[in-house]
Amino acid sequence: MMAVLLAHSAGKNPPVPPQPYLTHVSNVLRRVMENTERLSPYYGGDLNYFREAVRASAIFHDLGKLDDENQKILLRGGGRGLPVNHVDAGTANLLANDLAESALIAYAHHIGLQSIPEERAKEELFLRDPNLVTRTEQYLADYLSKHINSGSGKLEKTADGVSDWTGLTRRIALSCLVDADHGDTAHNYQQEFPVSHPSPRWKERLEKLDEYVKGLIKESNPNEERNRLRQQIYQSCRDADTTPSFYACDSPVGTGKTTAVMAHLLRMAIDKNLRHIIVVLPYTNIIKQSVEVYRKALVLPDENADEIVAEHHHQADFDDLNTRQLATLWKSPIIVTTAVQFFETIASNHPSKLRKLHELPGSGVFIDETHAAIPFHLWPQTWKWLKEFSEKWDCYFVFASGSLSRFWELKDMIEEPEIIPDLVSKQLREEALRQERKRIIPVRHPSVLNDTELINLVLSKPGPRLVIMNTVQSAAVLADRLAKKINGKEEYTIDVHTSKVLHLSTALSPIDREVIVKKIEERLALPIDNSRRDFTLVATSCVEAGVDFSFRSAFRERAGTANLIQIGGRVRRNNEDFEPTLIDFRIEAPLFNRHPAFTLSSQILEKLFNENKVESDPPADLVTEALRRELMSDTSERHKRLQKMEREMDYPEVAKLYQVISSNTILVLVNQQIIENLKKREKVYPKEINRNSVQIWMNKIGKTCAYPLDAFPGLYGLDKDNYDKTFLGYMKGMLQQLKQDSEGGGVI
Repeated sequence: MMAVLLAHSAGKNPPVPPQPYLTHVSNVLRRVMENTERLSPYYGGDLNYFREAVRASAIFHDLGKLDDENQKILLRGGGRGLPVNHVDAGTANLLANDLAESALIAYAHHIGLQSIPEERAKEELFLRDPNLVTRTEQYLADYLSKHINSGSGKLEKTADGVSDWTGLTRRIALSCLVDADHGDTAHNYQQEFPVSHPSPRWKERLEKLDEYVKGLIKESNPNEERNRLRQQIYQSCRDADTTPSFYACDSPVGTGKTTAVMAHLLRMAIDKNLRHIIVVLPYTNIIKQSVEVYRKALVLPDENADEIVAEHHHQADFDDLNTRQLATLWKSPIIVTTAVQFFETIASNHPSKLRKLHELPGSGVFIDETHAAIPFHLWPQTWKWLKEFSEKWDCYFVFASGSLSRFWELKDMIEEPEIIPDLVSKQLREEALRQERKRIIPVRHPSVLNDTELINLVLSKPGPRLVIMNTVQSAAVLADRLAKKINGKEEYTIDVHTSKVLHLSTALSPIDREVIVKKIEERLALPIDNSRRDFTLVATSCVEAGVDFSFRSAFRERAGTANLIQIGGRVRRNNEDFEPTLIDFRIEAPLFNRHPAFTLSSQILEKLFNENKVESDPPADLVTEALRRELMSDTSERHKRLQKMEREMDYPEVAKLYQVISSNTILVLVNQQIIENLKKREKVYPKEINRNSVQIWMNKIGKTCAYPLDAFPGLYGLDKDNYDKTFLGYMKGMLQQLKQDSEGGGVI
């Protein structure tokens, strides 16, 4: 009797029997076909070719595991790696059958999409492991015989034709396979969380949203000028034609874009039978606020809110078997995620990041605060991808911002500039702009400040006050020094209910930021003469967009034009009866570090101030002009290199060049109970990993006392003595180290 062929060895924690090869291949094939069938109504290419190419890759992706040496290890178990690269055999078989796209997907399902120019340079070793060519040729017939005899499926080459696949198509195809493979492996080891596809019920959600918005109007003064404008903008977006694939919405802050654009996309989803609506936000801290609104406005009485409106914070994508189950997928009808997650997923060559990409076809996408979504040099290639998603994958996009940069109109940025329609009529936009100009105009401080001068300037203006710094470190340093100044001593205690200074940045986990945001909202809602309103919030750009804050005085460290305009949306937001202040400033002081990404944009803002454009030009025109100047000043022509690498199919280089946040960060858990649960091998839901962790730059890890969680590669932990959940977050421990380095003569 022939021994059962294995795909996975036995698991010890929890105890799991070895998984037969037939079971794994059959399960992966079933999942792959489910993935392809769900996206098939939205694909504008050769569907039969796509379906069969992915199917073939699924059948043979693990063929090399049938090597006798691999079977010995799988049978023995113990966590050892396989001695023979199990990908080479399946790739060789697919290439022999002239299925190059299938071979590429199978080849990439562990190592990711590789550089096609480099593979072609290998000549006869294209998509092959040079160390295994002889062995594979010797045993391939044996592998195939075992495969067929096990009942694991035959090659059915029914789709003929020449591939017209682009890099985007390959990424989506790989996503279908990786999701199936990773999902079944996690399921086998009892580490998969069941993920369903809840019914979208778009029509019912639109009806509920209408009722929600009516309720908001009743609670406020419907005759007040700004509320009338909000109602008109909501109706304009809701009633807009659903034919165009792209829309712009540059309505100013406080005009209800969150619900108005959602109303349009729900209409779009009804008319086009879409699968998902994805809301893309630039900062993690504003996700929770948007999620709360959408759950109130869109979730129906008989539904689980977490399943209907999913929130996705950090880059929580993992390769290791033990952390794979923590990856967050895009399965819900409505997904609220970050720009980093959304755009870097599209650009990635990496299996774990790409796993969720196959859910994007057939989606409506709301890119909120577009001005802050990605660095300007990424837009030319991004626009190409979004156009392809609209033309070939039935996706629809809305770009929205109170300071919307119309990059698609710039001939220096887009190969074929075009005009896309506006969701809001010209008359309404002009009325909204008129009200915005009455509300706030920014000014600049004439000289460079030191820390003492900045603190004195801030405290000289009436509260509540908001100070935005360019880096997490600078915000923490200023908050610390301001707290010492106000309290009159080195040691201080922060109570978010009463303290005169608060701090908010990504040094705090999402769940801890939520607590602080709620207390800020409560204090800002107090009567103007209440003493608890007299406080200063020191923050980073994470609060310059998408949060419903209304301060009396605001100060913005010199950054980009859009950054300054956006912070104006946090000042006298509701047309309160007081004189507002918005000051642009520069600072040079010990421990205040510069953000290199703002070097060029701050110089351009200085020139726009000198030309009196900041005071006179409409926000959209001003931001678009600043973007044009940045592009013209890009002497390294990064945008052209990125497009060149994508054309040449150098996928690792594209992923390397496409960084929304130019930093190498580590995911660090700060919740001690979750850390203990992971150590005990207890299940932890992905959303809890996201909400209770921070991202820390790799080169800063040594200053935070973060430690690796050995059983979970890619995850770190931070003990409670080095994390302050009410004030400085992980900067509590780091500030102590920075001060020691500074006092000891260390270079900062």
